[in-house]
Amino acid sequence: MNELENFKKLLEIMEILRSENGCPWDKKQTHESLKSYAIEEAYELVHAIDSKNKKYLIEELGDVLLQVIFHSQIAKENGEFTINDVIENLNDKLIRRHPHVFENTGEYSYEQWEKLKAKEKGKKAYSKIGDYNPGMPPLMNLRRLIENSLSVNYDPYENEDIIDLLIEDLKKIKNEKTNEKYNIDFLTHLIYFYVKNNMNMDSIISKAAKKFIKEYKKNEDREDSK
Repeated sequence: MNELENFKKLLEIMEILRSENGCPWDKKQTHESLKSYAIEEAYELVHAIDSKNKKYLIEELGDVLLQVIFHSQIAKENGEFTINDVIENLNDKLIRRHPHVFENTGEYSYEQWEKLKAKEKGKKAYSKIGDYNPGMPPLMNLRRLIENSLSVNYDPYENEDIIDLLIEDLKKIKNEKTNEKYNIDFLTHLIYFYVKNNMNMDSIISKAAKKFIKEYKKNEDREDSK
């Protein structure tokens, strides 16, 4: 089957699963009940990308697509919108936010991207680096804002030695452990260090977690053997 036939079949399968004689679990799901699955599938997709396993990546991309189809079917049943509305909206958005491609308006810039987003939402003012996104994990928010600031040539620590700043932060934290300001500075400088050096922070944190549990299990095994 071609792409359109496969997509139509996918929509039909989802409709059957949600029908009167469909799957009891699928039938009882709502937009709200599926929220945690969307987050879970996104993280599993990231893991699949890191694994460099094409079969695993295909599977996880399918699971992410399932979330879109699932929510669209629920919305269709509720008379809210359909998958066609989702696709049309995405098509329009991609064209609207890429005038440098579809309207030949010049080169791409992140500032232009934020300006277009603000215009869409009816905002007169906008930030070149975007806004704090309450829907994202805090650490990811900080990393994204630092990445965006560098993309518009704003480097807050351009003339600083970031390692020296981190050492100074640690000294201050040691003397005043509960002072939130010093902890905020340390975390900002640390994430900046990762971003500035093009290091994958999420991958490093993931490897650190794996190392930690590995070391713990070694210690646990030694304790159990006594």
